[in-house]
Amino acid sequence: MLTSRYAHSAAANGSARCWAVGAGRAGSGAAMSSIGTGYDLSASTFSPDGRVFQVEYAMKAVENSSTAIGIRCKDGVVFGVEKLVLSKLYEEGSNKRLFNVDRHVGMAVAGLLADARSLADIAREEASNFRSNYGYDIPLKHLADRVAMYVHAYTLYSAVRPFGCSFMLGSYDSDDGAQLYMIDPSGVSYGYWGCAIGKARQAAKTEIEKLQMKEMTCRDVVKEVAKIIYIVHDEVKDKAFELELSWVGEITNGKHEIVPKDIREEAEKYAKESLKEEDESDDDNM
Repeated sequence: MLTSRYAHSAAANGSARCWAVGAGRAGSGAAMSSIGTGYDLSASTFSPDGRVFQVEYAMKAVENSSTAIGIRCKDGVVFGVEKLVLSKLYEEGSNKRLFNVDRHVGMAVAGLLADARSLADIAREEASNFRSNYGYDIPLKHLADRVAMYVHAYTLYSAVRPFGCSFMLGSYDSDDGAQLYMIDPSGVSYGYWGCAIGKARQAAKTEIEKLQMKEMTCRDVVKEVAKIIYIVHDEVKDKAFELELSWVGEITNGKHEIVPKDIREEAEKYAKESLKEEDESDDDNM
């Protein structure tokens, strides 16, 4: 059964691992409930007010990560990731946060990259097994539900910790059209027209809501995705970053691909010019 498989997988991954939040485990019940002390030792423990602190700490790992956004339009899905460059010694293009799950499915992640790679492998295995069993590509909703169940299994046992990442899955086919799903560390899965995860998710969502996504094409959305990433990027705290872009849709014949270099450079140029115009407009209004 699915649950027994996940239980075995979760239990086999180590003992008593958890997200830690400092020292001190004593105190009254009320104090323990308010700050998590005593109730955050295991993902299988609820606090008196119904919270699972281990899952909340996993979500904090996502909130401290670079921003990733996904936008669904009338002819496909576009992903954009603000990949922070933490050292000048890094090779360009390393530590990618965009993955191919199947020929028709792409994945964008925020949070702990090692956890995300592990889940990307799980998603690939699910897609491969489905094709072997049924002879056609896995529907994205089915894939999202399967991987979400796996993620949720890691919130049920004291021997493991929740995954410290959120991720988006996007696909396109002639029957279902464009689809976009997001899965968080609790194992919850939702379908979206536009989604943002990471440290600047709220600002990115505000910008996404301004777009007429149902009327736009992938070529239009690529420019807007680049613009949003540049808008929400914090130049004070995070000076250097690489913009990663990928898409899946009619323009790629239903295959998930990295956006070609010339189109990406054109999108970045559009983003920088738009920001410059907005800054000049603000200066004129002062």
